[in-house]
Amino acid sequence: MADLSALGHAISSALPGAVTAISVLRDELTLDVAPGEIVKVMAHLRNDADCEFRVLVDLCGTDWPQREKRFDVVYHLLSLTKNQRIRIKAQVGEGEAIPSIVAEYPAAGWFEREAFDMYGIAFANNPDLRRILTDYGFSGYPLRKDFPLTGYVELRYDEELKRVVYQPVQLVQEFRDFDFMSPWEGAPHILPGDEKAAMAPGATSGDLGKKT
Repeated sequence: MADLSALGHAISSALPGAVTAISVLRDELTLDVAPGEIVKVMAHLRNDADCEFRVLVDLCGTDWPQREKRFDVVYHLLSLTKNQRIRIKAQVGEGEAIPSIVAEYPAAGWFEREAFDMYGIAFANNPDLRRILTDYGFSGYPLRKDFPLTGYVELRYDEELKRVVYQPVQLVQEFRDFDFMSPWEGAPHILPGDEKAAMAPGATSGDLGKKT
């Protein structure tokens, strides 16, 4: 962990003002970075002789609706020569854009499109920032915490029109809450959850396990 902390501080010293926080947790190094400095940080991590993080393993988003800047853009990098990993995080507000890192890591193009599709995070200068997972004309961003579980519309194939049509969501039944502690009546022995029967008005301890 000492080596990870030293690496984090060395990167921070080499990039004044770019790294806003350094943390080491469970043997993992995480750097918080100002979004406007992300390209410079990524170029340093890839090219510096003490880093050589030349593999972009993943790029994803996380949503924190209660924050002023609700999104974290998270990058995971791997150095094969150093046998080391690092996580980079940048906070982005709704409606803001973060620079694309496609010029530094070409594989980021697809990852950035996925984050845009799922969260609505915009990446400036991405050469092809289109939706990649959802259907044409999809409304909203599915992985945002405020996106409804049912979505907004559903699609089906219409046999009469001979094409796919969109329509408002129609649930066969509403979401239900299941009480997994309900007792099994008539069982010869007391099962977990039978204590709830004794809590009913007028019930006694002798009612446990009895068939009614």
